[in-house]
Amino acid sequence: MEELDIMMDAARDEAPVCPAHSERKSHHSEKVKKNLVSRLNRIEGQVRGVKGLIEKDTYCDDVITQIAAIQSALNGVSKILLEGHLKNCVLERIQEGDLDVLDEFLVTIQKTMRK
Repeated sequence: MEELDIMMDAARDEAPVCPAHSERKSHHSEKVKKNLVSRLNRIEGQVRGVKGLIEKDTYCDDVITQIAAIQSALNGVSKILLEGHLKNCVLERIQEGDLDVLDEFLVTIQKTMRK
């Protein structure tokens, strides 16, 4: 958990920056992009590991524990992206007078909270 906090602090220092909403494309600093790709690579490895556990008929509880770890790691990626999006994309659009971005952001938050 401590490692995650350190990585999130580093990611906050160079939060992803989204351009004008018309492009709907994100521009991340190289540091943030490297951090996110690294996290996703680890998650990809965890998913392959779970597949292997299932193929080896590993005890269900152990597989479920690994799946929970994957979900937590994905939540960490989402938190970094959401923070950067709020601090950059959403803020910029509000400053431009585009208040529709608030409804869009709320929908995004609702999607991330579904379980």
